[in-house]
Amino acid sequence: MRELIEEAAKKSGLLWLALPDLPQPRAAWHVWHDGAAYVLTGGEGEQPLPGLPEAERVTVTLRSKDKGGRLVTFVAACTRVEPGTELWDEVTPLLAKDRLNSSSYAGQVERWETESYLVRLSPTDDVSEQPGGYSGDYASVRPVPTPATTAGTPPRLIGGKRRKVDR
Repeated sequence: MRELIEEAAKKSGLLWLALPDLPQPRAAWHVWHDGAAYVLTGGEGEQPLPGLPEAERVTVTLRSKDKGGRLVTFVAACTRVEPGTELWDEVTPLLAKDRLNSSSYAGQVERWETESYLVRLSPTDDVSEQPGGYSGDYASVRPVPTPATTAGTPPRLIGGKRRKVDR
């Protein structure tokens, strides 16, 4: 089962965490390294994952890269990685490289040292769902509410050739 978890985590940059005191799982980007997923939370502009830095264990759901549906759900042991440690110095450059929506890379790791938490999620042998054995009580996950809106009407194409579907 660990091979399935590792393969799914390596292929997908997103996992779902069932965090304490939250009514539904929350999506989180991560980096898989050396048998564990590393998740960054806290600080300005970083993903909000309340309760993760203090948690001892969380339930993790990984999705299929091909179909996008859930593939495996397991319990992971949580360990905070402290700044200045060898593990911190090994993992943070990987996180900075894979950070998709960062506005600037300059000073990013230094900012994480003071504002953010790096959490190592190590898979345990407690696997609750796997291919061929999904429970029926899995609730659909809705996006976290956000004040973000569309800036305005979408741009129009002037002088372009119309397709049959657009007529």
